Amino acid sequence: MGITFEMIDDILIAILSGELDHHTSLEIREEIDHTFDTFQANNLILSFEKVTFMDSAGIGVVMGRYNKVRTKNGKLALTGCNHYIDRILDMAGIYTIAKCYPSINEAISALREEKGE
Repeated sequence: MGITFEMIDDILIAILSGELDHHTSLEIREEIDHTFDTFQANNLILSFEKVTFMDSAGIGVVMGRYNKVRTKNGKLALTGCNHYIDRILDMAGIYTIAKCYPSINEAISALREEKGE
């Protein structure tokens, strides 16, 4: 599992790649949380475009990051959810707390609109 970060305004973008499962979830959670705190972000975008596999541990990563973002009164957005990832997120009820956008740019625009920018 790999992860790269971008920061735009107060939005941290975490671009995930590879498998998001019980073997990798702890490291991913810690890395996202550390970067989120270091850059003092308020909002988070998780990009799944390069994720090849996800199990229930991936749901835990999403839920935990949602809770972290809420402590800053921020928003969580998802991007790049292929059919497989989309189905898992939908069955887990994730779409009641976060929306999956076709692209990172669309997610950024949606987060900015919610802030009134």
